[in-house]
Amino acid sequence: MSVWPKTLPASPSLSGREGALVSVSIDVDPRRLEPLLEALAHTSFPINPQIYHDAAMVYVYGDGREETRTATLVEFPAYEGRLDEVRNALNSHGFEPASVQSTSMLDEIRREPHAARRRLMQRMTTVQ
Repeated sequence: MSVWPKTLPASPSLSGREGALVSVSIDVDPRRLEPLLEALAHTSFPINPQIYHDAAMVYVYGDGREETRTATLVEFPAYEGRLDEVRNALNSHGFEPASVQSTSMLDEIRREPHAARRRLMQRMTTVQ
C-alpha cells in the first residue's frame, strides 16, 4: 500500500484549506508605509512583511505602453482565502483595495533570486 497519490495534479500548487498560497504585493508611497503596516496589523492572521525600498514597478497598459516608476513594495505570503480580508483592512484605512496584487507562491519561488524587485502591473488605458 502506497501513501502517495496515484495521479499528479495538472499544475502543482501550494495549497491548504484556505486556497492556494500566494505572494501578496502592495506598492505604497514611502510616506504612507507606516499607515499601510498599521492597516495590515488589523487582519486576523499574522503578517510578517518584507519591505523593498526603490522597487521598480512596471505598469503595462492595455494599449501596450509601459511606464516604470520607483515605489516601496511590501510583500508577504497569504492564502487566497485571506485576500478579501487584506483588501478590506486596507480599504478601512484609506487605501485602494485594488493595490493588492497576488502571485502564485510557486511562481514567486521560481523567480530569479538576485533579480531586482520588479513587478508588472496591468493597468487599464484611461480615455481622455
